Amino acid sequence: MRVAFVGKGGSGKTTLSALFSRFVAGHGGPVVAIDADINQHLGMILGVEEPEMPRPLGTHLAEIKSYLRGDNPRIASAEAMVKTTPPGRGSRLLRLDLPTDPIHERFAITTPQGPGLMVTGPFDESDLGVACYHSKVGAVELYLNHLVDGAGEYVVVDMTAGADSFASGLFTRFDLTFLVAEPSRQGVSVYRQYRDYAAEFDVPIAVVGNKVHGEDDVAFLRAHVGDDLLTWFGHSRAVRALEQGRPFALGDLERPNLDALAVLLRHLDGQPKDWARFGRQAVEFHLRNAAAWANRATGQDLATQVDPDFTFGPAALGLQHASVAP
Repeated sequence: MRVAFVGKGGSGKTTLSALFSRFVAGHGGPVVAIDADINQHLGMILGVEEPEMPRPLGTHLAEIKSYLRGDNPRIASAEAMVKTTPPGRGSRLLRLDLPTDPIHERFAITTPQGPGLMVTGPFDESDLGVACYHSKVGAVELYLNHLVDGAGEYVVVDMTAGADSFASGLFTRFDLTFLVAEPSRQGVSVYRQYRDYAAEFDVPIAVVGNKVHGEDDVAFLRAHVGDDLLTWFGHSRAVRALEQGRPFALGDLERPNLDALAVLLRHLDGQPKDWARFGRQAVEFHLRNAAAWANRATGQDLATQVDPDFTFGPAALGLQHASVAP
């Protein structure tokens, strides 16, 4: 299952992404946490020091594209791949139960707390004024487009703040999106914007309240988000210790907050795995991007990259080495 954590800046989505990743990893299945936020803090909260951070996906796009392209005859070269290029027959697909491919081996590490970690990478001096952060996040979109995840396998993505993720098709690449909302007008305003955009594309969301101090805060959230409010996290001394770099174990969490993590996992596991929707929207956003900018940027008609006979999901695993002429 793939889940995104979104919310306004400062809502606590990075902290909740890290807590949820650790909680899920404690249940034994493979978990990869991906930092796709322009502020790269997920690894730090997962206990990874700067020198041990994984190679950033966003600065190795050519390598990633070259591998994922495989011998797909519809993709002329790695340079012709864009962030929305969908897999087809001959493409290389990724798995979490057998993470022995060069993408996982080169760009993922195991954190001290159990989850795997991948990062898009921060802005550096060469990016300032000339590059868009969406180019780095595009690596996550390619990764998820080519991933075939099964039951008991999880990808947890800490997304960019606000509604910025709607600048690409990445927001449709998840089985569920958790919107982290503080009990404030600013917090719920991001919810309304995300809810309205997501509804147009049948993207399921659930609101997770954070920094809740009492029943008044819960009542505020219920009044503004209604039935979308799934659960909430209260003020936590244990989480403050985590954020300050002091020793922290999940068992240090207050019982209501630990129970809230369990609610998140149950709700995620209860979502249907809709590979048909996933494939349909992958193609839709690729064609949108091709018409809007990618055809012009590559000098090619990227609509021809769509393989009409490719089926997304586990059925594709047996076809990933096949080469079929377009």
